[in-house]
Formats: sequence, structure tokens, C-alpha cells
Amino acid sequence: MAVAETLIQQHPNLFKIDFNLNKLVQKIELLNYVNPINIEAEKRNFFASKYNVNPNFHYRKIDFNAHKLQQELFSQDIDSIKDEVTRTFFRDVIYDYSGLIQCIETIGKGQKFYYNALKSFGTPTEKDVENARFILHFQDEEYDSEMFPVFSVDEAASYFEEFTKQYDFKFNIRLSTKISAAAMVQNNTQTLILKKNHRFSANQLKVLANHEIGVHMVTTFNGLSQPLKIFHNGFPKNVETQEGLAVFSEYMSGCLTLYRLKELSYRVMAADSLRKGFDFCDTFDLLHNQYKLNREEAYNISLRAHRGGGFTKDYMYLTGLKKVYDSFYNNEDLDPMFTGKVSLEHAPIIKKWQEEGLSSKITYTNFAFQQNDNTNEKLDFILKNLK
Repeated sequence: MAVAETLIQQHPNLFKIDFNLNKLVQKIELLNYVNPINIEAEKRNFFASKYNVNPNFHYRKIDFNAHKLQQELFSQDIDSIKDEVTRTFFRDVIYDYSGLIQCIETIGKGQKFYYNALKSFGTPTEKDVENARFILHFQDEEYDSEMFPVFSVDEAASYFEEFTKQYDFKFNIRLSTKISAAAMVQNNTQTLILKKNHRFSANQLKVLANHEIGVHMVTTFNGLSQPLKIFHNGFPKNVETQEGLAVFSEYMSGCLTLYRLKELSYRVMAADSLRKGFDFCDTFDLLHNQYKLNREEAYNISLRAHRGGGFTKDYMYLTGLKKVYDSFYNNEDLDPMFTGKVSLEHAPIIKKWQEEGLSSKITYTNFAFQQNDNTNEKLDFILKNLK
């Protein structure tokens, strides 16, 4: 009898609920909905208004019945899972997905969305803001030729295809004008989406390859090979760990720069500006006029923070990086963090499930984690001294 069949016979209720949740959560990919569909047009309008008129973003229509989905989530018979630790975990899963549905339902509805985003992602603490300010006070480094944006999106796609040859998984590459980042991974369709009109620097290609493919795509495919579908769909609060691993992958592969760390710090400041009641123009003013960011970067970071109505998620790149950095240098085993869309705080349950045969070891690894190629001592100084 196949291992999977034996496991299902041993834990019928667990696998039934995991299977049901897998069917229900296919559509809950928040980034599919929270990225405006008129980014470029609104950017032109905003610049034409001399930065004085807040953009009016439009969003994709939701293609599922949110109320019905909530009902089906909460109708799962969680109490039928015998093991208490696993039962508690799946209860948390349902609350987490319910929160994401509430986020999707309220996209474009201002404060309603912002409060739902706060429940799901939190907001930067004073300590996080202090860490961001600490990074921002460092003098900019010399701009070398690796940083000039000279590669087209087609050249970027070829670069990523070449990078992926070290793995035997296959994914789609799609171009879009409706994403706020230069690239993003769509987990449920195994697609790497690239920003159509973006020009990439040599450094950014290396950054994105190690970040998007080395972590986000690797954890997507590792999650698909696990007995339980929750590894692919995502553990509660997995964003911080996912982004922390992804930026740490940039560090280990030697392409993390002070410029990039500052970008992550500006994202913290932008997320924090939401708490202070800033509108888009205010956040843009903070970044462009006070911090002297060029207008393209200031617009993109403001967009990331204000999309949906106030999306705080971006501060987690820096907090996640610090947690992963500390774990790595404390010699903690990070392999379990690559089993899927999981989180550092759930390491004990992954270990427990591996002992019980409910989770398998990783199929794909992140090669950057095998050897530290960072040669920038300033980055080590910064990362060690973050609070």
C-alpha cells in the first residue's frame, strides 16, 4: 500500500479536513486582488498633478462568494482531529484564511481594508521603525555598473530560465503591467510574473533569481510534494518567514546591497505612515522630499503601502530577515522552513509531523544557503546590530 494511503487510513479526519481546505482556499491569493489594475495610468496622472492628487486605484473583481467561503471554512469539523496540537493548528489555519478573505472582500474600501490588513499582518513596532532609521542613516555606497537597469523583460525571462536549470521543476513565466513589484511568484498557478515595462540591472536579476525562485518557487514545489496540502496553501502568518528567507537568500548569494536594505527600510517607514493616517500624497512626500528618493521609487513604495486601502505587509521583509539571520547564525536547522509556505514559529509542529510521517524532508533546496558569498562587512555589522 502506498505511504499516502496508509497515512490517510491512520488520520482520516485530518486528511479529510486538509483536502476540504485545499478545495476552499484555491482562490484566496491576496496579491492577485490587491494589486491595482491601473497602476501606470494613475502614475502618469499623479506625476502630472505635481504629486498633489491621490491616485484613484481600481482592482480586479472578486470571482468567488466570500460569505459562502467563510461559512464553508467554519463548518469544518476541526474537533474530529484527535491530536490536540494538530487540532489547534488547523483551528488557527481557519482563522487565518478567514482573515485573508476579509482582506480581499474589503480591497479598495479604505479603512475597512486597512483594519483587516492590520489583523492579518500587523504594523511596524517602534523597534521596527528604529531599525529602519538605523539602516537609513548609513552613507550610500558607490553605484557600480551592476546596478544600472539595462536588461529588458525578455532578457530577464531568459536569465531566470537559465537559473532554474539547477532544478527539475517547471513553472510558467508571464508578463504583466498590473503588479507593483518587478517580479512575483503566484503560488497556486506556479507562475513567475514579471513587470512588463521594467528594466532590470544585473544585480536585480541575481536578487530576484535568489529571492523569487530560490525561495518562493522552491517552497511552492516543496509544498506540493508534501502529504498535507496545507504546506502548499500556507501556514498561518507565513509571510514574514517567507520574505525573511527570500532576502536572506539574497544575502547568502552575495547580491544583497545597502541600497536594497534601504529599500526595505523605506517600506517599513511607508507602512508606519499608514498608522499615522498619511494618505498617498503624504507618504510620497515623506519618501521623495524628506528622504530624497527619486520619484519612481517613492511612487512604487507608496503604492505598495497604500494599495487596497492600506497594506502593511511590507514591513515584514526586514523583521523576517533579522529573524532568519539570527536563526542561521545560531546554527538552527532551516531546512524545515523550505518544506512549504511555513513559518519559523511552527518549526515544532513540522518536526512533530516529520517524526509521524505526516511531513517529508525537502525535495528542493536553496543552494545559496550552502555557502555564504556575502563580502560586505557593513551588511554584517547592520544585521548583527538590528534590535
